[in-house]
Amino acid sequence: MRQLSEADRDAIQLAQDPQFSRWFAQVTATGGCAHPIHLKGATTTRDAETGEILHHYDTAHEPGERLLVRCRNRRATVCAPCSRLHAGDTFHLIRAGLLGGKNVPANVRDHLRLFVTLTAPSFGAVHRTTTDNERCRPRRGAGRCEHGRHLGCPAIHDATDPLAGQPLCLACYDYPAHVLWHAHAGRLWKAFTDNLYNHLAARTGRTRTGLRRAVRISYAKVAEYQKRAAVHVHAVVRLDGANGPGDPPPAWASAGDLTAAVRTAAAAVHLHPPYSRALGEHELRWGTQLDVRPLRAFGGREGLADEAVAAYVAKYVTKGAADTAIGLDHPIVSPDDITTGRLSAHVRTLIHTCWSLGGLPELEPLRLRAWAHTLGYRGHILTKSCAYSTTYTALRAERAQHQRDAAVPELPDVPDTITDAHWRYIRSGHTPGAALIAAGVAEDLALNRQFVREELRAMDGAR
Repeated sequence: MRQLSEADRDAIQLAQDPQFSRWFAQVTATGGCAHPIHLKGATTTRDAETGEILHHYDTAHEPGERLLVRCRNRRATVCAPCSRLHAGDTFHLIRAGLLGGKNVPANVRDHLRLFVTLTAPSFGAVHRTTTDNERCRPRRGAGRCEHGRHLGCPAIHDATDPLAGQPLCLACYDYPAHVLWHAHAGRLWKAFTDNLYNHLAARTGRTRTGLRRAVRISYAKVAEYQKRAAVHVHAVVRLDGANGPGDPPPAWASAGDLTAAVRTAAAAVHLHPPYSRALGEHELRWGTQLDVRPLRAFGGREGLADEAVAAYVAKYVTKGAADTAIGLDHPIVSPDDITTGRLSAHVRTLIHTCWSLGGLPELEPLRLRAWAHTLGYRGHILTKSCAYSTTYTALRAERAQHQRDAAVPELPDVPDTITDAHWRYIRSGHTPGAALIAAGVAEDLALNRQFVREELRAMDGAR
């Protein structure tokens, strides 16, 4: 007879608990979250005038006297159920800024909109992914670098080749410049958006002040790590009238002018990080590879589809380090941590460079050691301008209200209420057996969603 594992024995013990059904309901409510947060406390809702208790919830009668809530981690490698929920929120956030909805007027679909990709400059020659049997770097005339390594590569690399994105010569690669570029990526984007107003004004023959009184540039951007472990930025850029999404842009604004302004505004960005005797002077700028494409709504024939862009952005923000070029999902607290994890020599060197440069007094404000696990990049994966669309907070509040209404349908609609809430954190995570059951719940829910999608597709096809 096969000996039961620790997880199996723990799962059996949980299933035999008298409160198992309630615990299972909590796990299901979290969507099978892999690392739920355990809370203890109570919430009481009273009528503001009479003091009558309209609703009361206490964890005193819950299993273990605690309530399980989602960890809300966006990374699929950390918690697949929560990352799926985050992807859904991201899709609606991006889509609302493209097609309207979620308090965004529907006429934004008629505004000028572009999908822009900005890249990092070259920090050294790397192996390239190739197609159509094209060689990485033909050796004819390539020669060798000063360290004696070939500057050519006759191989054909596909996207799964671990050599793709790795430097041809680690000694030639400018690792300090790579790290400093990541640390200033936020400032580079800010300089680009500031330039965009100025260049659009020059392009349309208007003053800077006059242009800012006539239009507003809204955006949502996502940061993605390339194979070479350098961040590049995908952004939806929308041109509104002066009053925001409800105000159409002026008739004199054209997609051609906005596209040209994007290109010249990016090329004009030049930043100088703090001077360091150890590093010398550096000039930071965007790479020469820049892509600008118009967006189209339903029924259009030219440009990228709005829904496809929203789905792409939503898919990327849930990626963990294992899906990108980083390799670490957690901060590094000592140089010994750099030896852990399955990292390429290129990424390991970038992390070592972050740690070394973080010890320089002149670079201390960049907090490179705190962000060594992201290779010095200090920004959020997704950011947006205030007027682009709704927020994650609003989407989560709407979902929470829907869940409350479903859980307590008999709660009267009283406008003036007072809510007293007292909660404290207990711990996070599952026991081995609980993790096994939660994974099963998450898998069942994922299958249910897949069946529903297939059924909806079949119904659409039958119409």
